[in-house]
Amino acid sequence: MAEQSLFAGAALRRLRKREGITQAAMANRLGISSSYLTLMERNQRAVTARVIVQLAEEFGFDPRDLREDEAIGGIDGLARRLGDERFNDLGIDRDEVVEFLANAPQAAAAFARLFDEQGAGDPHSDDPLAACRREIDRWRNHFADLDVAAEQLADELRLSRQDFLAAATDRLREKHHLAIRILPREVMPDAIRRLDFHARQVQLSEMLSPASRNFELALQIAELEQGSAIASIAAGADLSDHAARKLFERHLSEYFAAALMMPYGRFLRACDATAYDVEVLTRRFGASVELVAQRLTTLHRVGQRGLPFFMARFDRAGQFSKRIAGATGTALIEGEHSCPLWQVHHTFGRREGWLVQPVMLEESAGGPSHWLTMSYAVASAEGASSGQFAIVLGVEARLAADLAMAQGVSLQPEDATRIGLGCARCYWRECRQRSLPPKGATLNFELIARANLPYSFS
Repeated sequence: MAEQSLFAGAALRRLRKREGITQAAMANRLGISSSYLTLMERNQRAVTARVIVQLAEEFGFDPRDLREDEAIGGIDGLARRLGDERFNDLGIDRDEVVEFLANAPQAAAAFARLFDEQGAGDPHSDDPLAACRREIDRWRNHFADLDVAAEQLADELRLSRQDFLAAATDRLREKHHLAIRILPREVMPDAIRRLDFHARQVQLSEMLSPASRNFELALQIAELEQGSAIASIAAGADLSDHAARKLFERHLSEYFAAALMMPYGRFLRACDATAYDVEVLTRRFGASVELVAQRLTTLHRVGQRGLPFFMARFDRAGQFSKRIAGATGTALIEGEHSCPLWQVHHTFGRREGWLVQPVMLEESAGGPSHWLTMSYAVASAEGASSGQFAIVLGVEARLAADLAMAQGVSLQPEDATRIGLGCARCYWRECRQRSLPPKGATLNFELIARANLPYSFS
């Protein structure tokens, strides 16, 4: 996937002012014209690789400082924050977001820091789940050190040549002296996995599917072998709440387990070879649909990037129990309520297969607007009787043309279903499915005519 052009005018201006030199002097040292430097400082030209090398050589400049916006998720991350319902009345469009980040990146970073510390306009935004999710979003759900460690272990176990269950069983027996035992449900009515040090056993419930057994053993290996690495990452997080920290550590353990089952390089090659066909990937790596979907949100390794996906899990009531934006900057999974025109809610009524829908997000939401979303109904680890959920994957429509699940689907903007972030946050006036007026809007009442819309507002 092509890398985006690098515009870093504000960083260049700060460097020049720090050095106390004129544009002409700086341009001379960089071996470019003054006019070209002016264009770069105004973000009218991208900073080239040659200029970056010259900056490092002439000024001892750290090239990473040119991408200071990465810490807040770039334009999409800033747009997502400014799309909060508290700012709805300001009418901030994407052009203003781009200008803000380009001309005042440090001020934008300061705003993002304050926003993240205070939380979004949600009465539950300071709960442990929300705090954990903010930390995952800060990393864009990509933990490079865990990926490297998982790949090294996968190579050691020769996972490309043998079944994961057999390899994990051998690892637990040879390194940790633990045997695997499958127990009846009546023996383990309240657990799906248990570590019995006295019996030297990893005990698994018979109700687990083969994919779930693989994951539980991978998770057991993560907990036994990656505890210190996971604790180190969690220690660097700004999580004062004990529950939030433990939730984050649990996510990191699950991340390593998924990375062990689907090593980064091999998984990305399989994604490219299969056009990101999730059904094929689940078979090839012995993983569940949910785990593959979650793994797709992690592919942001420098120089080896996959397509940027977001992923969420929700129940029949529309409540999100998992939301991972990855590197997408999406606003689609931000609200407490989602749009009834978004067909992911119909997933539970399908007997099998993916429900694919191109959508156009209402403009005031912030972030990219045209998406291809794909949803699939799944059961809990112990089967449908223990819980039913739906998984939704999303990728920008402009990147989705070659996906296996996009075949036969129009990705033209005019063919997408127009949706919002739930009625209270949507300002689409012509929607006849609307249940509530948008917050902050002024309702209009006609005395001589009755409109065919639920609410009229300005």
